[in-house]
Amino acid sequence: MRSRYSLFIYQDSKTEQRRLGRKRKMKRVMKIIKPKPDPKQLLRDWQRKLRQDCRNIERQIQDIQKEERTVQKAIKEAAKRSDMVSAKALAKEIVSSRRTVNKLYENKAQMNSISMHLGESIAVAGTVGNISKSAEVMKLVNNLIKAPQMAAAMQEFSKEMTKAGVIEEFVIDAIDDALDSEDMEEEIDDEVDKVLSAIAGETAAERPEAVRKERIKEDGIAQGVDDEEELEEIQLGLLKLDPN
Repeated sequence: MRSRYSLFIYQDSKTEQRRLGRKRKMKRVMKIIKPKPDPKQLLRDWQRKLRQDCRNIERQIQDIQKEERTVQKAIKEAAKRSDMVSAKALAKEIVSSRRTVNKLYENKAQMNSISMHLGESIAVAGTVGNISKSAEVMKLVNNLIKAPQMAAAMQEFSKEMTKAGVIEEFVIDAIDDALDSEDMEEEIDDEVDKVLSAIAGETAAERPEAVRKERIKEDGIAQGVDDEEELEEIQLGLLKLDPN
């Protein structure tokens, strides 16, 4: 009785193994004969993602600009207190935020360009039957991957396009962080002065008393230097005229 039961279990186990083997084989066959994705459907999916990313960028820009208005008020208040150290620190924040906004606008323009080039690639695919690689799309994707705000989304997007054959696989370079580089510091300082002049309204009548007195003092020193130089020139001229 025991031997018959063991034989039954053995036969059942063999049957299950054959069933699993057929299932695995069927999966491999289906993977081989699986139809290629429709290029037009791929385009629609990609362009929908690009439009969504563009809307996300617009929201980021709006949030940054809203925060900038708050910082502008803080700069004016600091200037009224003659706290120019705080005013300049806040102005640097505005400079950085405006640079970020400019970069986001560039990213948005590049994504629109990607969408256009993808449309061209899909149009060609409809004629020749397969999607051709696009060097321009690859260049734009590489630029966007290096942008801190777009890195994660574009890395996933690049994988899909690499799989579809639109771009080649490439090594991702270091993500740009231009706002923190030392070579930008001088340019930021120049922008700080522009921001202070524009936002704080630094005219002779509007400046705080302490700042106004300091500027008058600086102008007086500069004028004094000019007067001394002019006096020296007159004295030298008189010496040349005097034969003795």
